[in-house]
Amino acid sequence: MIGPVKVLIADDQVLVRTGMATIIDAQPDLEVVGACGDGEAVVALAARLRPDVVVMDVRMPRLDGIEATRRLAGAGVTDPVKVLVVTTFNLDEYVYEALRAGASGFLLKDAPPGQLLQGIRTVALGASLLDPEVTRTLVGRYASRIRPTAGTPVPGIRLTPRELEVLRLIADGRSNNEIAAALVISPETVKTFVSRILSKLGLRDRVQAVVYAYRNGLVT
Repeated sequence: MIGPVKVLIADDQVLVRTGMATIIDAQPDLEVVGACGDGEAVVALAARLRPDVVVMDVRMPRLDGIEATRRLAGAGVTDPVKVLVVTTFNLDEYVYEALRAGASGFLLKDAPPGQLLQGIRTVALGASLLDPEVTRTLVGRYASRIRPTAGTPVPGIRLTPRELEVLRLIADGRSNNEIAAALVISPETVKTFVSRILSKLGLRDRVQAVVYAYRNGLVT
């Protein structure tokens, strides 16, 4: 990307907004272009400021973060904005809905500052982000509600050993860059593997890939 990543913060707590803004603005490659405390405001600000990433809380007045995410990044949006949901552990059910609404990923609010910064950079580059600490809880509770696009995986298709390795790392919540480092391959090669895995299994996105891995005993 040319220039710093433009970040818009949406959280109904002033202290949280201020703290995030301070951390983000201290980075030379990141820039906070706006902050607000409700969903209606973030949708309006995003249309005016065109941020690269919106850091989105879930529980906000007037319009919650899930509906705001749907309006910014959901299916049918002409010029979608990348959304990183930052939530508390006891709101994981909202995280599931936010991912369905079009969010690129999620983190916990108590994540260390470095993880938040890396999460913003990851999402800005177009990759998905699933916090490893809550992936298992999310999948375990909501696996029965997540279905592949065609209803079931494509019959008769088998993944190669390398594709299985990549799928297991996706299920562990790893980003493309982390998978690349673990397997000593390029991030571009990882993107190719991810695309091939989703296509072979008839899955829509990485979230469904995680669920598929758990359902089929590839991870425990």
